[in-house]
Amino acid sequence: MVQLTLPKNSTIKTGSIRNKPDPARRSAFREFRIYRWNPDTDENPHVDTYYVDLEKCGPMVLDGIIKIKNEIDPTLTFRRSCREGICGSCAMNVDGTNTLACTKPLEDIKGTVKIYPLPHTPVIKDLVPDLTQFYAQHRSIEPWLKTDSAEPEKEWKQSRDDREKLDGLYECILCACCSTSCPSYWWNSDRYLGPAVLLQAYRWIVDSRDEATGERLDNLEDPFRLYRCHTIMNCAKACPKGLNPAKAIAGIKKKLVERRF
Repeated sequence: MVQLTLPKNSTIKTGSIRNKPDPARRSAFREFRIYRWNPDTDENPHVDTYYVDLEKCGPMVLDGIIKIKNEIDPTLTFRRSCREGICGSCAMNVDGTNTLACTKPLEDIKGTVKIYPLPHTPVIKDLVPDLTQFYAQHRSIEPWLKTDSAEPEKEWKQSRDDREKLDGLYECILCACCSTSCPSYWWNSDRYLGPAVLLQAYRWIVDSRDEATGERLDNLEDPFRLYRCHTIMNCAKACPKGLNPAKAIAGIKKKLVERRF
């Protein structure tokens, strides 16, 4: 029989219960179960339970997390910034789905609010994932206009039709919700660029002002960097901005086929 040895931190324990309400007011409170891990201790990760008074809390998941940190447990660690679904800082796994905590309404979640960091990423602390590799992959596609003919002191103009080709691409906020929901990225993240980065790559490939299309396609024509996508569509389902990275990946593959003929 095969015996598997799991890493020590793969075992998640039950943690403490904080701010448990009086039974008479139990209906006014919402239970939050939040993943906790501190690299400065030798303890395994654990899930702490908190009770939040919804009558004194905003409507979004992030409002509840902020209230917990401000009033119940100041040691809770997470990222957040804009609170408007623009920066992507508060990306995490809420109720089993990768999303932005600032745009996820509490009323959309039935029962206990379960919050974990983005899956299959190293954890820095609590709900903070280490996205170093994700951002390095983004840099590798050179996400800026590349041209030799345009004069840098003048506006780079586009027709209305060319500009519309960027719709559904430029809106990506690099929150990593899609990439960390992709099984292919889970198992091959060291070589596969993943949905978010490939969507960004396609955004520059189809930009009419860019003159490095061939170079960009050469950079992607690799069995792992591009072709690990199996169109599972988890990326489109997870994207909090309603984008479709799988469609962009298909667009890159089409461009690669077209240039062979």
